[in-house]
Amino acid sequence: MAYILLVVFLGISGFFTWWFGADVFMQGQADLGSFFNIAYWTLFFFIPALTMRTLAEERRTGTLDLLLTKAVTDWQVVLGKFTSCLLLIAAALLCTLPYYITVARIGPIDHGAAVCGYLALLLMSASYIGIGVFASSITNNQLVAFLIALVIGACFHLLFGIVAASLTGSMGRVFDFLGMGVHFDSMSRGVVDSRDVLYFLSIAAAGLVGAELQLAKRGLQR
Repeated sequence: MAYILLVVFLGISGFFTWWFGADVFMQGQADLGSFFNIAYWTLFFFIPALTMRTLAEERRTGTLDLLLTKAVTDWQVVLGKFTSCLLLIAAALLCTLPYYITVARIGPIDHGAAVCGYLALLLMSASYIGIGVFASSITNNQLVAFLIALVIGACFHLLFGIVAASLTGSMGRVFDFLGMGVHFDSMSRGVVDSRDVLYFLSIAAAGLVGAELQLAKRGLQR
């Protein structure tokens, strides 16, 4: 399943980056902006599909109970699932490095912005993986886990930005800060702000804490 998703991600990102719509050749300059925009949306759908099996499948088959009887803590199980998903995303992004090399050969590229763009994709992915692992921890149904992760992710990906645009003052700024897009756009332009990094890591940590609490709660109920 993971390898199928990896191929689908590379196929979609490659198609829209090089052949369709506002591709690299329509930019008028050597940059990876079109790829980062496509990956920003592709990963939003790709990651819930990747994480939906992490704990939900283990619960459905009963292997989670067996796993927790071993000499591993709930945290180690949650972190193991998170790390495996993040490494797969990192591998997927690594497979797109030929895009970077090709664009760099076309013309002078802003290497700093390209590196920051990849870092933004990795940090954003960590956030969505944390949400996905949490969603997978509260149900034994993969489809339900996928939908929960997608709905929570949509709040950060779309809803908070839409609400922010309709509000003014401090409430508008709060919702604007909660939106994923403003932080991703800032980093993909080559600006690394500690508040953006903290934002991504906080969402990932909140998801993992929520997943660990769900496992701990399950242990108390046994």
